[in-house]
Amino acid sequence: GAGVHGTGFSLVIETTRGVQRYVIKDLAPEGLGHDYPSDRAQVFLLAYDEYGKLPKHVKPFDVVALMQDGSIRSISGGREYFLIMEMAEGTSYFFDLEAMKDKDRLESEDREKIKLMAGYLSEIHGVKKESRTLYWRKIRDTIGHGECLMGVFDSYPDGHISYEEMAEIEQMAVQWRPRLKRLSHRLCQIHGDFHPGNIWFKDGDFVLLDRSRGPWGDGADDVTALTINYIFYSIMYHDRVRGPYEEALRLFYDEYIRLTGDRELLRVVAPFYAFRASVVAHPVFYPQLRPEQRGMVLRFARNVLSSEEFVPERVNSYID
Repeated sequence: GAGVHGTGFSLVIETTRGVQRYVIKDLAPEGLGHDYPSDRAQVFLLAYDEYGKLPKHVKPFDVVALMQDGSIRSISGGREYFLIMEMAEGTSYFFDLEAMKDKDRLESEDREKIKLMAGYLSEIHGVKKESRTLYWRKIRDTIGHGECLMGVFDSYPDGHISYEEMAEIEQMAVQWRPRLKRLSHRLCQIHGDFHPGNIWFKDGDFVLLDRSRGPWGDGADDVTALTINYIFYSIMYHDRVRGPYEEALRLFYDEYIRLTGDRELLRVVAPFYAFRASVVAHPVFYPQLRPEQRGMVLRFARNVLSSEEFVPERVNSYID
């Protein structure tokens, strides 16, 4: 039978023990959060774990994957899942951000690294794709995904920010959805978590870790993942954005926009900054922030969400 989510097909297997009858189900490959193969695998693995636990429910038999060579392989029954990847070496960009606190201005090496990162993002963001579904999903996930704005707020321990304050920022971010839904032409290749801990420099170049939450989105995702840290670090050490941190913020935006011509970026970053602000204001992730500094970061999020366009040169006006 067929439904909105997927279709079940009769599967008849002749074995030495006789004829075995099953139903094999698939899921539509785009929409309803089933856009990537990993989305569909998640649905089926959860179904395999839970179908048999509910009285009167049909029992699951297996979850199978169709491989590149056309073969089928069982993937069910795992207690936990792990990713094995190649080893990388280098120094994370967090070390550069820490070093900036003791500088009066950016050094030439700082500027070169910023230009290198802006150049890299301009290249990968130049790979475009037409899909309203995938663009809308990125906007939806940025606000509502368990790893993004709402999910991060839900992981805050009580006593640091009220539920009402969290909801205010969440509601303001949701109000951006109709505006951004009209901008699906912006869909492009992204990293998805381009923050300093995932950028490791070595010998004048860098390697990236932990690409996240799908290959397609808005370039604003990567831009804000990096640049929120110039704002956050400066607040943490100086209670406002100044010195090399302010210089780095402006340089990155100037270089990125020069390379891409994407001035529209400044009119879409707000909900992405809200998500990233919720991360760097997190009392568990960054316990060294004083309460008033955490308030400054979240005030930045609210004020950017209230603005039609983000102006890097006026960054402190969003904090005051």
